[in-house]
Amino acid sequence: MGHKTINTEQGHWILANMGKKVLRPGGKKLTSKLVGGMHVCPEDSFVEFAPGIGFTMAKILKEKPKNYTGIELNEEATAKLRKKLNGAKTATIINTSAAQTGLKDESADKVLGEAILTMQVDKRKSEIIREAFRILKKGGLYGIHELGLTPNELDVKFKETIQRKLAQTIRVNARPLTQKEWCQLLENEGFVIKAIYESPMHLLKPKRMIADEGIFRALKIGFNILSHPAAKKRILKMRKIFNKYENQMTSYAIIAQKP
Repeated sequence: MGHKTINTEQGHWILANMGKKVLRPGGKKLTSKLVGGMHVCPEDSFVEFAPGIGFTMAKILKEKPKNYTGIELNEEATAKLRKKLNGAKTATIINTSAAQTGLKDESADKVLGEAILTMQVDKRKSEIIREAFRILKKGGLYGIHELGLTPNELDVKFKETIQRKLAQTIRVNARPLTQKEWCQLLENEGFVIKAIYESPMHLLKPKRMIADEGIFRALKIGFNILSHPAAKKRILKMRKIFNKYENQMTSYAIIAQKP
């Protein structure tokens, strides 16, 4: 990865290149709560939006759903995910947008997407939620795990400042929302909220790193960061923003149902 690339690369891919496997804002624990709350079973047709490096995909496949479809826009990630599937007959990865999956109406029992909506403008968030609603069967579940802001009454100007600083640092148009706003977006598209889980946004804190990655991988990631000065500079900037707005940033996992 050249210096120029590092400066334009999206934050989560830099972390992945440093060896980080858990890239979700609420960490492994919140992902486990979300997957657990969705009760994956052998009758399920399961769709995951933006599986990324496949951490949650592996969790879902362990539960042996009837079939699994990953919708991944990034071509490089798609190729790596397909390799991980190793020709599994009931699992497939489609290289396309979560807003236009090409899947049939009411063809999925469960849809899950993590850290994908945060990176979209509000109109695009709604398009992706609408697509989840379209492909879900009646009674189907949609689970999201996203970056959040707190409290619900957070000052609008302050919220815009956080969103702007995040976008500049992560190189993604990051627009986290309050719990109330996330629920509102889901309800606007016809969903009924079933469960809400919350976890601090401690993605780059040492304690969370060890909990998510294990001590040896956490040390290896630390070594990789120290050995790559350009990546280190970007990651330290990200950490500085996360620390600065620590009291206003959180992460939410929400399970909603199509009535």
